[in-house]
Amino acid sequence: MKYQRKNQGTCSRTVSFDLSDNGIVSNVSFEGGCHGNLQGIAALCEGKNADELITALSGIKCGFKQTSCPDQLAKALLDAKNSLE
Repeated sequence: MKYQRKNQGTCSRTVSFDLSDNGIVSNVSFEGGCHGNLQGIAALCEGKNADELITALSGIKCGFKQTSCPDQLAKALLDAKNSLE
């Protein structure tokens, strides 16, 4: 399933990814934000289990902000998982 979510409170505007029926994440991409860092996050997420990524990325903050691009990805993954159930 292809999934896209608008980010809130970050420099990146959206995050998109594919989520397979068995919970594997692929093709993560962000629109906007810190290009190099977000490419790194996307590469590290490739082929990983959504539950593991949600645990690892949830609650990460960016400077003084209450969220971050990784945290927004975790929220998007959780939304995507919930829509499959």
